[in-house]
Amino acid sequence: MSVERKIGVIGLGLMGTAISLRLLEHGYSVRVWNRTQEEAAPLVERGAVWSDAVATECDRVVICLYSSDIVAMVVGPLLPDLRAGQVFVDTTTGEPAQSEAMGAQLAARGVSYLAAPISGSSEQTRRGEATVIVGGGREAFEGCADLWPVLGRNVFHVGGWGDAARMKLASNLVLGLNRAALAEGLAFAEAIGLEPAAALEVLKGSMAYSRAMDVKGRKMIERDFSVQARLSQHLKDVRLMLDAAADAGLSLPLSETHRRLMERAEAEGWGDLDNSAIIDVYRSSSP
Repeated sequence: MSVERKIGVIGLGLMGTAISLRLLEHGYSVRVWNRTQEEAAPLVERGAVWSDAVATECDRVVICLYSSDIVAMVVGPLLPDLRAGQVFVDTTTGEPAQSEAMGAQLAARGVSYLAAPISGSSEQTRRGEATVIVGGGREAFEGCADLWPVLGRNVFHVGGWGDAARMKLASNLVLGLNRAALAEGLAFAEAIGLEPAAALEVLKGSMAYSRAMDVKGRKMIERDFSVQARLSQHLKDVRLMLDAAADAGLSLPLSETHRRLMERAEAEGWGDLDNSAIIDVYRSSSP
């Protein structure tokens, strides 16, 4: 059976743009929509087509939005026009219960919903190096086999809709703490008189190593906070983690500290910078 090469993308932020470019490069006919149409201009120049009716024109639609609330706001008005057999692939890092609610809403219309949050920055996604965590029906998952290598290097089907959201939060918890620990370690090295670049190389060659050092180390040292993933977006995710942990009766003291650090960064006006900017919380004053 031939693969449907026309695909829609809703949401053209950092991740939506990266995914759209990947799809174009892999020969898909890409229809795009965003709340602000001017964001689509670079993609249209590369061959994408702007459409106000992405959800009705395409059998498969990739959603790349900021939160579950925004997904509900955007998809809700589309429901009456959807048709049985469509597949919605939602890459948003969202709240588990809301992912389950969206899946049920779409299933009632005969539409398959795959919650597919992506672990990795927009730059890593652009290079095909990210990890995709997928929840939803196995048949729909297998029917999108052509898409997964485009969206990421590693793909895991983890169960139902909410399970993908839960797994992404667990993954982001560890990733975010690795990044915060790196920021603290580099700030400490600077404060005690070590040359930061040399310290980073030692850390990368030691048992302290994490991939955060490869992705964020130089950015922290050079204060290059050009955006790969916004600090405020990860703060949103940490709040979701803490809410989920509270519901489960679990305390997350490291994540609570991480939340406070990022809230201080946001208060300094750094929320729209890359999440590597957390190091300046340490540089600006003692935590």
